[in-house]
Amino acid sequence: MATPAAGQVPPPLTAIAIEWRGMIDPVATNGVPDYSPAAIARWSRRLKNARAKLAAIDRARLTPAAAIDAALLEAEMNGLDFQLRVLRPWARDPGYYATVWAEQSDVPAHEGPNAPVIDLWRFDYPLSAPDAARLDAQLSAIPALLDAARVNLAGSRAHDLFAYGARAFHDQAELLAQLEAGTLELRSLVGHRRADLSGEGQRLLPAIRAARAASARFAAWVETEAPRRNGPSGVGRRDYDWAARHVYLSPYDWAAQEVLLKRELSRAWAGLALEEVRNRALPPLAMPTDAAAFDRLSLKKAERFTQFLIDRGMVPDRPWYRAAIPAQRTTWRAPAQRDFFGHVVAQDPLPLYSHFYHWIELARMAHEPHVDPLRQGPLPFNMWQDRSEGVATAMEELAMQAGLYDDLPRGRELVWIMLANRAARGLASLYVQDNRMTLAEAGRFHARWTPRGWSDPDSRLVGFEQLLYLRQPGYGASYIVGKVQLDDLLAREAERASRAGKPFDAAAAIATLATPGILPLALVERALDEGDH
Repeated sequence: MATPAAGQVPPPLTAIAIEWRGMIDPVATNGVPDYSPAAIARWSRRLKNARAKLAAIDRARLTPAAAIDAALLEAEMNGLDFQLRVLRPWARDPGYYATVWAEQSDVPAHEGPNAPVIDLWRFDYPLSAPDAARLDAQLSAIPALLDAARVNLAGSRAHDLFAYGARAFHDQAELLAQLEAGTLELRSLVGHRRADLSGEGQRLLPAIRAARAASARFAAWVETEAPRRNGPSGVGRRDYDWAARHVYLSPYDWAAQEVLLKRELSRAWAGLALEEVRNRALPPLAMPTDAAAFDRLSLKKAERFTQFLIDRGMVPDRPWYRAAIPAQRTTWRAPAQRDFFGHVVAQDPLPLYSHFYHWIELARMAHEPHVDPLRQGPLPFNMWQDRSEGVATAMEELAMQAGLYDDLPRGRELVWIMLANRAARGLASLYVQDNRMTLAEAGRFHARWTPRGWSDPDSRLVGFEQLLYLRQPGYGASYIVGKVQLDDLLAREAERASRAGKPFDAAAAIATLATPGILPLALVERALDEGDH
């Protein structure tokens, strides 16, 4: 076999990848995906065939980069296997059928399992005639999709998925109402804009009204059904472990993740306590209470963090990196409207902007895509979760240790508070997956172990987060599990520098960790070991 040029994938592997990724989404008729038993059986046969073709590749003859691509495709196939055998969201989870989105996710793709989505933010407004026709067809399929969902979900006993599942459809109905009224705000990498339905967009109004009514009816149906669905919702520890190992390629099973999250929770509380002792003579942090002044200072904080990344060499000085985080700047919220992150931002937005490193990575995907076509887009089944959420969470502490708060020592307190919150909610999500906690109990645990009483178990945020982590096993723990794996990789780079008698260059190490692409961290580690970066 001839050695491919850099960035190329061997032809047999390319053919398998194209065929495989073309079959991940379900077959649809008139915009409605088919989840009938016959369709699922066909899906399973196609998966078996794809696996056989991949197994026939002689991986010993592949370049290191191509061998990593083959391992990636194998994990993706395991992801569909997990969907078909265990998660079966089309048959268990009403939220799977909430498909209309006004905002781009801050991670490579939408969190959680979803039927094929309608991303309103991907369109240019006012709509062109072809885009209006395409969006009209997508929205027109929603009533039939939700009718089919009732049939598909008939056998589900997953109580919490139903008890919390109506919220997404009330939200979808409200979103569609705003779209119809011309007030819907869209959010994407370029910032915020309005969905203007003037001109060609007017043809969408009947489809929007029908989709809105169908969403409201479906929410009511889910609420009616919830008391009758009285079974567990978590996948259980055995299947959780299988997915962790074979889909997300994590070195940590459920039990190990519990230990890691408990350790980080304790470390965060202890770190906060010591920071408070050190800072007790200092005045409290304070952002302006006037909305306009708050928003102006918040923008300056976003620009400050971006400049910090550039000055430290963590991010190249390019226009799209300078624009990414300021385009997502936080705005003022009244005290009564603040959730956990609202309380943090009211003190100082810098810690949350550190997590907004997500948008730097999305800018990289958009403007400097990976040379390997198999690594350019988002991986399916949220396989990026440990990598994306782990890096963003790690950046909060990395920036702190690199000097972001040298002139704002009380800002360090917020970093520890955010870490405690992420560890607490991740632990709760583990217990939900193990069917040891309900979502209501998880919310109370989540709130109890979040410092300063800033997490309300009855808030929309806590309900949204815990439901997402139930719907997508491993996501709740990924912030800490991925951060720990990133810490391990940075430690390896530091040890290598020490052995070579060189100073450790943290910025260069972080840049190097980004070069293999947004892959499971086990494959990032393999790429660094084998020179595929």
